[in-house]
Formats: sequence, structure tokens, C-alpha cells
Amino acid sequence: MNENVILNKSKTFALKIIELYKYLCEEKHEYILSKQILRSGTSIGANAREGSRAQSKADFLSKMSISLKEADEAAYWLELLHESCYIDKERFTGLHKDCDELIRILTSITKTTKSNS
Repeated sequence: MNENVILNKSKTFALKIIELYKYLCEEKHEYILSKQILRSGTSIGANAREGSRAQSKADFLSKMSISLKEADEAAYWLELLHESCYIDKERFTGLHKDCDELIRILTSITKTTKSNS
């Protein structure tokens, strides 16, 4: 069940990040940080999806751990974008909340997987 939740939420987050990327490029003419948030923000779901087809528990744990690292990195880029005034507080708060939720879910998945190994 956790896998479906993380797959759904990470895909929704990725779509929001793609919207943010378009906004940053088209409206703010920002191309460096926007690429970073695009890469890490979409990688969360890509790795979680790959993990859902893992060949072993170790493989699953590895992919979920990578997703967790990417989510943490995405949170960092969001903070930089906000603190450098590329995104306003409202946009930042919503995206950061979603990202934090992904981090909590992925942390739970990785801890549970480790304890069941």
C-alpha cells in the first residue's frame, strides 16, 4: 500500500515541479536552479517507480533511499529558490509541504524495510 501512495504522491509532485520549471524559465528567466529542481523533483518518482519493480528487498531499499535523497535535495533547491526571491512564500509553502510529506513517507518506507530485513 505504501508503494502506491508514494508513486501517486511523487508523480503529482513531479508534475507540480514541471510547472514550476516552466514558470522559472518563462517568467523569471532562471535556468540554473530551475534545472536542479526539475532533476531532483522528478527523480523522486522515477526512482520510486523503479523500486516498485525491484528484484529484491535490497534493490527496493536502494531505490527508495535514492528517492529519499532526491526529495531532500528538492527541498534544498526549493529553499534556495524562495530565499533568493525566485518563488513567493505561497508557492514555496505548498511545494515544500508536499516535499516534506514525501520525505516523511520515504523515511517510513526505508525504516520499515530495514527493520524487516
